[in-house]
Amino acid sequence: CNATETVADAAYRQGVNVPIDCRDGACGACKCKAESGKYELGFYIDDAMSEEEAKLGYVLTCQMHPKSDCVVNVPASSEVCKIKHATLTATVAEVRQLSPSTLSLVLQGEGVGKLAFLPGQYANLTVPGTEQTRAYSFSSMPADSKVSFLIRNVPNGLMSGYLTGAAKPGDTIKLAGPIGSFYLRDVARPVLMLAGGTGLAPFLAMLDKLVAAGGSAHPIHLIYGVNTDADVVELERLDAFKAALPNFSYDVCVVADDSSWPKKGYVTAHIEPAHLNEGNVDIYLCGPPPMVEAVAHDLRERKVEPNSFHYEKFAASV
Repeated sequence: CNATETVADAAYRQGVNVPIDCRDGACGACKCKAESGKYELGFYIDDAMSEEEAKLGYVLTCQMHPKSDCVVNVPASSEVCKIKHATLTATVAEVRQLSPSTLSLVLQGEGVGKLAFLPGQYANLTVPGTEQTRAYSFSSMPADSKVSFLIRNVPNGLMSGYLTGAAKPGDTIKLAGPIGSFYLRDVARPVLMLAGGTGLAPFLAMLDKLVAAGGSAHPIHLIYGVNTDADVVELERLDAFKAALPNFSYDVCVVADDSSWPKKGYVTAHIEPAHLNEGNVDIYLCGPPPMVEAVAHDLRERKVEPNSFHYEKFAASV
């Protein structure tokens, strides 16, 4: 590192693309473990890293200024760190309203077709006519120079308003990515996927990848939770994955008491002991912060320590 550089800046200068997003100590995407060395940490908020984590030696590389040689353990594979962040201009191919709460956006372009990302990662999209960006997980792997996203239809939302009111095929949107350390690792044991609302998106990309790879030798179960029956989307794709992947199964659960779906309540109510496989399981979760906290609490209550627990928190932006 140079005298004024953070570890993240130095890593990118050397072509080591550690996971990062905000660069402001606010998101936690760049959280790593400092194994040795002296350093100072700049500003960060508790949502990005707790005081307890800092005491245990965790750091945010976007705020870490080394004061000596340091060893930093990055919780991402070399595959992730070799993927370069790109900024490109894509074209709107299609916008569909899948439900009152969910939109589908398909972007296309030569750059899109060449974009390298891992299933589960996300991109920042600039809302046309503004300088504002919104983060969305890829809901498909690139095919025919196209990628897709699931977008929550937020009342008075900047991106939602554009997509429902002004968007048309041929519009251009700036895309920056890929971003994030939430991605599908090699499947070496049973996998439990937990999705809340549009948190289904990264799992659709993961399942796309698994189909392309010829499937999985281990069971993969998805529990997809929403608030109301009207929020349930992409069932055709999930059924197609079920047909293409013999070891894949899924459940839908709906919070509303008047739901017509047999499984009601929150995702945690439908995690069966068999899904956890006595801890020999890799868990992936994408949903709002309360859902992440509820699942972590549920695992502690059950006294289950999964082999790995990967999660992506998100909150809808206006």
